[in-house]
Amino acid sequence: MTRAIAALSGSAAARLPRLFIAIGQFLLTFWHEISRDAVHPYRPERHYMRGPGPAWRAKHGGSRQ
Repeated sequence: MTRAIAALSGSAAARLPRLFIAIGQFLLTFWHEISRDAVHPYRPERHYMRGPGPAWRAKHGGSRQ
């Protein structure tokens, strides 16, 4: 019985470093996701149009000023 317990605890100890590595990788990924928004804030002016384009002007007869 004591050998089975020793073998079980030995295998659990062998898996412990992998568990710590997995937790560390998860925390690192989580930190990168959180800090990415702080470093690169969302700027809507980079994503949206700034006014009517040439197709709209051709359709509505407007001229560019």
